[in-house]
Amino acid sequence: MSDNTKLRYQPYSGPAAGWGALRSVARAWLDSGQPIKNLKAMLKTNQHGGFDCPGCAWGDEPGNGAVKFCENGAKAVNWEATRRAVDARFFARHSVSQLREQSDYWLEYQGRLTEPMRYDRASDHYQPIGWDEAFALIAKHLQRLDSPDQAEFYTSGRASNEAAFLYQLFVRAYGTNNFPDCSNMCHEASGVALNASIGVGKGSVTLADFAQADAILVFGQNPGTNHPRMLEPLREAVHRGAQVVCFNPLRERGLERFQPPQEPLAMLGNRAEPLNTAYFRPALGGDLAVVRAMAKYLWQWEREARSSGAAAVFDREFLATQTLGVEAYLAQLDATPWAVLVEQSGLSLAELEQAARLYAKADRVIVCWAMGITQHHHSVATIREIVNLQLLRGNLGRPGAGVCPVRGHSNVQGDRTMGINERPPAAFLDALERRFGFSVPRHHGHNTVEAIGAMLAGQARVFIGLGGNFAQATPDTPRTHQALMNCELTVQISTKLNRSHLMPGHEALILPCLGRTDIDRQASGPQAVTVEDSFSMIHASYGQLPPLSTQMRSEPAIIAGIAEATLGKHPVDWSVLVANYKAIRQLIAETLPGFGDFNQRLEQPGGFHLEHPVSTRQWQTASGKAEFAAHPLPPTLLHRRIRQTGQQPDLILQSLRSHDQYNTTIYGFDDRYRGVRGRRDVLLVNALDLQRLGWEAGQEVDIVSLWADGIERRVRGFTLLAYDIPPGQAAAYYPEINPLVPLESVGEGSYTPTSKFIAICLEPCSLKNPEKLLGALH
Repeated sequence: MSDNTKLRYQPYSGPAAGWGALRSVARAWLDSGQPIKNLKAMLKTNQHGGFDCPGCAWGDEPGNGAVKFCENGAKAVNWEATRRAVDARFFARHSVSQLREQSDYWLEYQGRLTEPMRYDRASDHYQPIGWDEAFALIAKHLQRLDSPDQAEFYTSGRASNEAAFLYQLFVRAYGTNNFPDCSNMCHEASGVALNASIGVGKGSVTLADFAQADAILVFGQNPGTNHPRMLEPLREAVHRGAQVVCFNPLRERGLERFQPPQEPLAMLGNRAEPLNTAYFRPALGGDLAVVRAMAKYLWQWEREARSSGAAAVFDREFLATQTLGVEAYLAQLDATPWAVLVEQSGLSLAELEQAARLYAKADRVIVCWAMGITQHHHSVATIREIVNLQLLRGNLGRPGAGVCPVRGHSNVQGDRTMGINERPPAAFLDALERRFGFSVPRHHGHNTVEAIGAMLAGQARVFIGLGGNFAQATPDTPRTHQALMNCELTVQISTKLNRSHLMPGHEALILPCLGRTDIDRQASGPQAVTVEDSFSMIHASYGQLPPLSTQMRSEPAIIAGIAEATLGKHPVDWSVLVANYKAIRQLIAETLPGFGDFNQRLEQPGGFHLEHPVSTRQWQTASGKAEFAAHPLPPTLLHRRIRQTGQQPDLILQSLRSHDQYNTTIYGFDDRYRGVRGRRDVLLVNALDLQRLGWEAGQEVDIVSLWADGIERRVRGFTLLAYDIPPGQAAAYYPEINPLVPLESVGEGSYTPTSKFIAICLEPCSLKNPEKLLGALH
């Protein structure tokens, strides 16, 4: 596909999934260059003895037989399992400066990285390097640092449990807790809030709970694009009469209508079904006020019940025996004015009451959320408020009820379980010391935002990235790029070419690794790796396709090579562990609770479940109880650094993904569900706002973000589209608008970038000769 296609916009009339998804999957198969092989591999996706989808972290229904992949999972597999190769000949043809001129889509479309490469600054080209030489170069840089804390060790959520455990063991034996990772960018706020409220930073439900819930509340999430296999449980809930209540400023097709592609009658009849029973469109950042209002209504009705002798609204026994701080929280509800709740929520009083009644009528409620909740300044407070709401009616620790942060990448939750954590709990560090016999670092390390700051300041000199696309996934893009290039050494362990490879330090390495689809053959034979999904299920994953090159190595093998070159055989014999991954899993079993008999339990179809303490109402908080958080609403949703500019924003902007991407991976230029085709540099704005601001649909503008630090943050040449979005809001695609997110604009208590709340102004396009081919806008 060309990067210079025309922009076409026409609202999509079809349902989520259905024929549109089948056509999209077929195109992805054909484009891979090996459609028959990939089709056979796809049938093993999320099956026992097959491989775990490299896409989202949604759980799998037990049992084999049914097809267990979605449209975007198929795209992810075909994108990875391509015949196209990026080898030494490719890098000889293209300098790094030339490659920087290409789009992110073009870079990844070139294919799989097939041999280790070293950046040659004199020629501005990557050149081949042997594996042992590459490991020795990394060891030399790490060994000459003044402190281990001058190195940053990034992790993508694609890394397996085995790779993550080896990585953290190596890094802690080296001497630092610097573990910036992709979780810092997305669900860090969930972990912080849930740890504080219920003692564990994970969701409390299993997939089976969705079949028992009387109501499912979905906040700030677009499952049709980001977690498509979630659509089926929502459909089943609506079928059996449960309430599915959605809170999202945008009308996302995956929350409106669904056509199940595995049901022939629905497909042949072209029938679609609703996926919600109520849909509310709050203000960006207004979810805290929404949930507070729902709780305030419950408290009003509970008081009426107490005075009249009617049935209780609250679960009074649960509150008395299982919780701490309810009285202070109820006082906070009383102190919160209705007028403020209406203003900040963006909903009317009638809508807030309707949402509260839907919640109150349901005996068992699950609340789900994603980055529409977590990427705000007040995200931790919002999630604690969600837990407050659930506690009032005892909706934790019983079947069909609980909290469910829906994770994005396929093993981001497992990586954290394995110890990829810049602020690890003491119990985990104690277990490492007991098992491996060395003193682990106890001081806090750097998260992603702190790591960028350290590299910018010259305090961090080596960057090693285990997967991902750090340069594009992070905020304040020009500053992040500069941070990487400030380093003495950057190392990218990757499957495909991406922007991070083009922001090299003084020295740089690209180390090609196996993907989830590739057969991983070590000394003892083919290996399985494991992942953990959003429901704490541990699955085995066996690659199905021969690697494109014998030069590609697995992530565990690459980590072991770096570790042995740097530390020798301390604290383990790294090469012995890599010969058979069962040895790594045995170490995990001996170190982490819940992993006893790890290798044996993996043989069960579907894997095994890590029990959540909340399921038996064990609260691992300091008080031993579930804790309410009694915090006032913020006086304004605008951060003080925005107010200090003295400018009133034209709009509040949120980032989002198109239906043709996953994380920073761009599969194409169409966003089918939103009706946008051909381009990604668009800004979705309400027609009334266009009129108010004096713009017209089809005009090109610069977008400038407001933040009082003297740095201009601007993206150029975005085309305005009149779109069904609440007034005062705007939306645009990530990562193109990451340059607008200030590095310092983070969630309070979480360091998560505020990518869903960016104060912006629009200015005339500053591109002198924009090479754009704009079609008619309908």
